[in-house]
Amino acid sequence: MRHPKSAALASSVLALFAVLLPWPLLGRPVGAESLRKSSYQAGSAPLRIRLQQALNTPGGEALSGLLAGEYASDLESRFRVFSARFPDARWTVNQASPLQDGRPTLEVAVSGSRQSEGLTYALEASQRLVLQAEGERIIGEEVISEQSILSSASPPLPISLLIPEAVLTGSRYDVDVVLDEPLGDAMVAGGLIALTPVQVSLQSTPEIQLAPMHGGGLFKSVQAPFTPGSQTWAVMLVHPDGVITVTKRVRVVRNEEELTL
Repeated sequence: MRHPKSAALASSVLALFAVLLPWPLLGRPVGAESLRKSSYQAGSAPLRIRLQQALNTPGGEALSGLLAGEYASDLESRFRVFSARFPDARWTVNQASPLQDGRPTLEVAVSGSRQSEGLTYALEASQRLVLQAEGERIIGEEVISEQSILSSASPPLPISLLIPEAVLTGSRYDVDVVLDEPLGDAMVAGGLIALTPVQVSLQSTPEIQLAPMHGGGLFKSVQAPFTPGSQTWAVMLVHPDGVITVTKRVRVVRNEEELTL
């Protein structure tokens, strides 16, 4: 079974959250060295506020005015596509706790809804990130964490995501998506897939094989890659009251001291 068409697959920042929305609005990754040279100061309220205002302004011109670099011209078209899919999307940008190395972070969140094939899908997505800036322009970012939930259930079915933020290379860990309310007589099917970097970058919609779920959710033991980076998971649960799609990005690190940023 495929993701709902409203769930475009991609990755990156304001880009929007893993695979449900995330086109690379800010584009290219930022190396640690350049980030050390010029990290965005989250306490700089004018830029943070301008970013939130720009994300909530239709069109994309306001957002592109905050960006610098070769990827800025690509932002407007991608943002317009997202706005067309979720015309009522509302964004918030708040200061989050700093990293252990002192770099400030922002929490970017978006909520919205979309009609597709007779169903209404509600989106909730969030991302914690470090922005790199030159003056008043954003030139890059480092994603610390991100997740998104897209649901056609009304009212929404409460779920818990029991997925770690970071794991060690080659380790096994659990990916659990739990329905918080008792199932009763309801039957639930679910499936899980790890998205490849190519699937993420091409915004493809891979098949997710569904199977009957027992115990009130999806419970899987998975293995991390043997090289540092990240691993993005897509989970689908089909409930009599609606379909839930979850995406979650997990950092993969080599050393235990890197598990907590």
